[in-house]
Amino acid sequence: MKKFKALKPVETLSLVDKVELRLLEFFKDNDLKPGDAIPKELEFAETLGVSRTVIREAILRLRTLGLIESKKHRGMILTEPDIIANFERILDPSLLGMDVLKNLFELRLILEMGMADFLFERKTQKDLEDLEEIVNAEEEEEAKQISFGLEREIDFHGKLYEISQNKTLLRFQKLLLPVFEYVHLKNKPEDFEYRYSSGKFVTHKMLVDNIKIGTPETFRNAMRQHLEPHFDSIFHKK
Repeated sequence: MKKFKALKPVETLSLVDKVELRLLEFFKDNDLKPGDAIPKELEFAETLGVSRTVIREAILRLRTLGLIESKKHRGMILTEPDIIANFERILDPSLLGMDVLKNLFELRLILEMGMADFLFERKTQKDLEDLEEIVNAEEEEEAKQISFGLEREIDFHGKLYEISQNKTLLRFQKLLLPVFEYVHLKNKPEDFEYRYSSGKFVTHKMLVDNIKIGTPETFRNAMRQHLEPHFDSIFHKK
């Protein structure tokens, strides 16, 4: 049987899509950096052989992403996009499917397992005192048979992100809080009853004690046990 050469994919990009990609290529090919001026719309239109309307729409997309802005007396310049801000615009849990929410929740687990070295390198006495205050409040609520639930969970884990001193990580954690709350509220009562493989739950207080006298490796192990129900629900969910 005769072998045919493979067909090339049908071009489905719109003219604006193509121009947007060409503009990005232009920025990279000319090694432009944030703060550098870029040509005017008319110059782009003449070079690419398209209307200014098409150029304007493509530039508007890049402006929306935070890649371009206009400066008085300078015209358009490249800017450094605020990546997290772009997520903030669209990350509404009610608009996301469960697959996306699940992946975002898994991302939280990945981040919290990976921050150990930064916590031990950057922790301060004040940080430890803040963590102690949070766990003491938890213990008081438990003694009064008050469920601390999601609020204290956010307080504690949010403080860990803060100790890391990574601004992007901290902003991303705050960004994901509505997602965690959304997933938490969808849990059934039986989801909170869990038998740990070690026979006991690693509490926030135990994690604080580990940060005080342990190592990044012992903390990672303790955090893994603390988050075991979440890992188990992901890896062994039927």
